[in-house]
Amino acid sequence: MKILISVFCLVMSLSAYPWGKTGHRVVGQIAENNLSKKARNAINEVLGGESLAIVSNYMDFIRSDNQYDHMAPWHYCTIPDDKTYEQAGTPEEGDAIVTINRLIAELKSKEFTDRDEAFALKCLVHLIADVHQPLHVGNGSDRGGNDIKVKFFWKDSNLHRVWDSGMIDNQQLSFTEWTDWLTSMEYEANDDLDIMTWVRESKELRKQVYIIPEDQSISYKYEYANLETVKVRLYQAGIRLAGILNEIYG
Repeated sequence: MKILISVFCLVMSLSAYPWGKTGHRVVGQIAENNLSKKARNAINEVLGGESLAIVSNYMDFIRSDNQYDHMAPWHYCTIPDDKTYEQAGTPEEGDAIVTINRLIAELKSKEFTDRDEAFALKCLVHLIADVHQPLHVGNGSDRGGNDIKVKFFWKDSNLHRVWDSGMIDNQQLSFTEWTDWLTSMEYEANDDLDIMTWVRESKELRKQVYIIPEDQSISYKYEYANLETVKVRLYQAGIRLAGILNEIYG
């Protein structure tokens, strides 16, 4: 039984990487740039001087340690196309929504379930970015697009990976260049701090995510149709993360 559980967690962890390292750092940096002075000083003390961009990938980094296997389902949530989150129900092992709400409450109360404040903060930074990736609000049928095999610019990939890192890395920009680019676009802040709003947005975006050719080969046309969405979701995640952190620490 323990072996089966370990295998399950490994499969889930391998199938659920969101945004990729660059995307998470972009979200962290945008958030950092929009912190209040009070929040920035408090967070700097909690993190020992590390930036939000640097700690943003910590929750993926610790996947290599099996003591954290139970956290694998926290990176996503599942809402079938024909159901609401309430109708789908919260899985016993938890999900991103439950975990984000818990982490926010713990950071406000300073009473932590897992380790300490720095750990909780690093997890929150990561998971708020996660739920802004449309395929981290899965439909329950294809492991968040991991089972949808595609050719992305003529190389083997899957739909989840295309959204995690494919379109982002294809621009050949550093996370700071990405941050500068998104900041210069002057997107509407849309700083709605309702977590369920973020989740509903991701679910709605799934419709366009799955519009792929019959031959499963995607490249310039797909990227052209979807890159703006990637940019907006990264920016929104950063602004909203800053909003949550300013509430907690500001």
